[in-house]
Amino acid sequence: MIAQRRSIVRVTERSIAGGQVAPSSIHADRAAGRLEITWPDGHATVYDTTTLRWLCPCAFCRGEAGMPGWLDSGPTLTEEQTRLVDLVLVGGYAIAPTWGDGHHTGYYTYALLRAHCPCPEDTDRRRAAAGTVTTTPHHEEHA
Repeated sequence: MIAQRRSIVRVTERSIAGGQVAPSSIHADRAAGRLEITWPDGHATVYDTTTLRWLCPCAFCRGEAGMPGWLDSGPTLTEEQTRLVDLVLVGGYAIAPTWGDGHHTGYYTYALLRAHCPCPEDTDRRRAAAGTVTTTPHHEEHA
């Protein structure tokens, strides 16, 4: 049996393209299937590996030259396709995960990871910006 390694990457705070800031830490917990990112402003972003794999920005997954990518076909992802095997830094602007199926061509920029943060606060902010405000039904009490 191969022991699962835990990865913690410390990244010094610095601005990157577009005024984005690099994370202060990145922790890939392979056993739990999570990628945890802490940003210099204190915000914590946590991706499960399935969500992260669906976010893959590479040409194969997203398409190119007007052609749809593999993820556009709505595939059912297997356990191997969502098993994080390795994670490397790409320059000072991105990470590149390697998945259990061997896929490794997606460079996830820090800007992409922050912009798609799945936390409720950021999800609500994106919905509001898109004009799709979710309302909770309420009942008026009658006297």
